[in-house]
Amino acid sequence: MNRDEVDALRALLAPTGWPERARTFARALRVSTARPGGLLLVGTPAEEPWHLAAHLDDEARFSHIQELTPTLVRWTIPAGAPDHLRVGLERLEAARRGETLFVVSPESAPVPLLERVESARRTGATVLALNQGDPELDELAHETLTVAPGATAPVSFTVAQHLVSAAAGERTGSRRGVRQRLAHLLDVVSGPSA
Repeated sequence: MNRDEVDALRALLAPTGWPERARTFARALRVSTARPGGLLLVGTPAEEPWHLAAHLDDEARFSHIQELTPTLVRWTIPAGAPDHLRVGLERLEAARRGETLFVVSPESAPVPLLERVESARRTGATVLALNQGDPELDELAHETLTVAPGATAPVSFTVAQHLVSAAAGERTGSRRGVRQRLAHLLDVVSGPSA
């Protein structure tokens, strides 16, 4: 989806509250990810979040927020995979404070995933979850975004991922904004340079 398509989707979904829910979740993602390489993205053995990883990577580049560049953690690594796609589950065991574990689970999280998430949380990692109402995963997560399953839900699991990734790259009242405003104020106070 390009920016115009995302804007049109947000306008269409505005009455449902979904764009704001996605923004709130995306803010939590940005605040919790403190350093480049600290965003770990993991799915289930049956569903790796490739699509979301690609969109977050794009948003990190376009918005110049390197902390949003995800490390895709994989359950199975095929022979010959490039280095950036060779990060296995052992990376979750090394998760520490200042890192964020973003779990994307369109189905109930399997026990091995829940055990690794619990371990990462115990060592200080922040846990965020995008799922379809998994109570065990929700209990472990610091922040959750739930997509109701079924045809009556206002958004699909894929659309929710688009909304979150687009919102993650948006400019906010972050420290960068404060610095830019302070620099502008100093320019105004000191007057034009000669």
